[in-house]
Amino acid sequence: MLTQALLVDDSRSVLKFLQRHIEAEGQVEATTFLDPVEALACARERVFDIVLVDYEMPHMDGISFIRAFRALPGCADVPIAMITSRQTDDVKMEALQAGATDFLPKQAQSLEMNVRLRNLVRLGAAVRKQNDRAADLASAVAAATQKLGEREEEIILRLALAVEYRDNDTGEHTLRVARYSRIIAEQLGLPARLCRDIYLAAPLHDVGKVAIPDNILLKPGKLTDEEMAVIRTHAAIGEKILADSGCELIQLGAQIAAGHHERWDGAGYPNGLKADEIPVAARVVAVADVFDALTTRRPYKEPMPLDMARNYLVENQGRQFDPTCVEAFLSRWDEVVEIAAGQQATPYHKTEAALAPTIESATESRPAADRSPEPVPAT
Repeated sequence: MLTQALLVDDSRSVLKFLQRHIEAEGQVEATTFLDPVEALACARERVFDIVLVDYEMPHMDGISFIRAFRALPGCADVPIAMITSRQTDDVKMEALQAGATDFLPKQAQSLEMNVRLRNLVRLGAAVRKQNDRAADLASAVAAATQKLGEREEEIILRLALAVEYRDNDTGEHTLRVARYSRIIAEQLGLPARLCRDIYLAAPLHDVGKVAIPDNILLKPGKLTDEEMAVIRTHAAIGEKILADSGCELIQLGAQIAAGHHERWDGAGYPNGLKADEIPVAARVVAVADVFDALTTRRPYKEPMPLDMARNYLVENQGRQFDPTCVEAFLSRWDEVVEIAAGQQATPYHKTEAALAPTIESATESRPAADRSPEPVPAT
């Protein structure tokens, strides 16, 4: 690949002289400009390996040109030689501070010019080679990092699905909760990385269920107080399973597993946290989890119509739920409906009176997947 040189001088004769010498050995392709403003415009669109620029030019002197060129993306390390007949200490110092690499005398002997130009060409080629290597390395690191991230995400999702399948579900609950959680996190204005991480870690909220005996977890009827107490241990167990991981996503999953049954008013479990004491990720998932539990068909209950589930969230914000999380969730209601529609192929249109048995079964007999005695299921 030929070294690309940018030559800028308001004298046509000087440009021709420079071009002839720099291209003499067939290793350089020169692009010439009489106008420094036009040269800068070109440099914004093309990559150059070396630059030769005159000191005294109309519209913009060489030092101003160097400053402007150095400010362009990817131009910080490009070798630049300034051509001047005024090689005073003041001019040289100012040029060096602006970013000049070397100086060429306006009236140079051919031998000196050839040596200096040859050195610049070699330096420019070396800088490009180094930058190309750095770019290749960065690309390889980015690809490897992406691959590791994808594997990490897949492992997390498969772990969550394994837990969900054990609870006699299709596994889609974890995916819907993740999508609902991302909506809430984004509307809360959380950092983009945190929104992504909450989306990926949300499916781990019920990982502690792996320790719950089948005769309790899969019991079709009403649970006893003792069985309910066992069910409630899944939050703390989930935290223990995920705690002390070196993976940030798993750490976030531990927060969610421990806190998604805490309540805004402090009446939740396992630690009785309230309000901002509950990690924001857990507060987000709590809303997503309960909404999906209410609107999903289970062996022991019919799904609640979306509007009724929406009303439930509104009525319980400030008590069970973080009010800002509820507001964030409802602010993108059209998207919520689309997600819910994926699992409600046949919408249920029931009156509130007709739905009373469904609500009772979800709140007293067998509240969703964890059968907690709360007034709403939380899977």
